[in-house]
Amino acid sequence: MKKLFLLFAVAMMSLSIYSCRETTEEKTEDAVESMGEDVENAAEEAGNEVENAAENAGNEMEEEVDGTDDMNGDDDM
Repeated sequence: MKKLFLLFAVAMMSLSIYSCRETTEEKTEDAVESMGEDVENAAEEAGNEVENAAENAGNEMEEEVDGTDDMNGDDDM
């Protein structure tokens, strides 16, 4: 009877460890996918900011060349 109880306890422990492992793998996979999406979104936002900065710099250069830029650095907007 003692051996049967011990065998049952080991079997239950093995099943619980196995089921936890699958859950952990799934959670890890979801977390990695989420991080990938976050990185992709951040890279897109950074690209947009760079484009905006380049466009603004181009506009500022045009104002300087045309002489329409204020002397104190304020924009004419």
